[in-house]
Amino acid sequence: QVQLVESGGGLVQTGDSLRLSCAPSARTFSGADMGWFRQGPGKERDLVAAISWNGAMTDYADFVKGRFTISRDNAKNTMYLRMTSLKPEDTAVYYCAARPGSAGYLARSASEYLFWGQGTQVTVSS
Repeated sequence: QVQLVESGGGLVQTGDSLRLSCAPSARTFSGADMGWFRQGPGKERDLVAAISWNGAMTDYADFVKGRFTISRDNAKNTMYLRMTSLKPEDTAVYYCAARPGSAGYLARSASEYLFWGQGTQVTVSS
């Protein structure tokens, strides 16, 4: 079964930076739109950022605009999320997801993404 694997999470302090990575365990997702979602305790799984298959389009949640940057390197079959100026409210499990067959728009709903990783914990202490 195809699986996405996230890495790069950890425990940091307010104001620190982290870079998350996501790569599939098998096959390539170079033709798929991809996204990062996060889910805090007792909360919904929300979109953080999304990127089109070729990197030409990106979309960000308002709460991360100007602080987080999504990118991908299709030659390495890897997607990234650069997080800066981290805040305690950014604490969550971060998931990467893939949506094969780009439809020309970036989906914001988790239900539109077919493949998911197991998540990586990001904890920001105050």
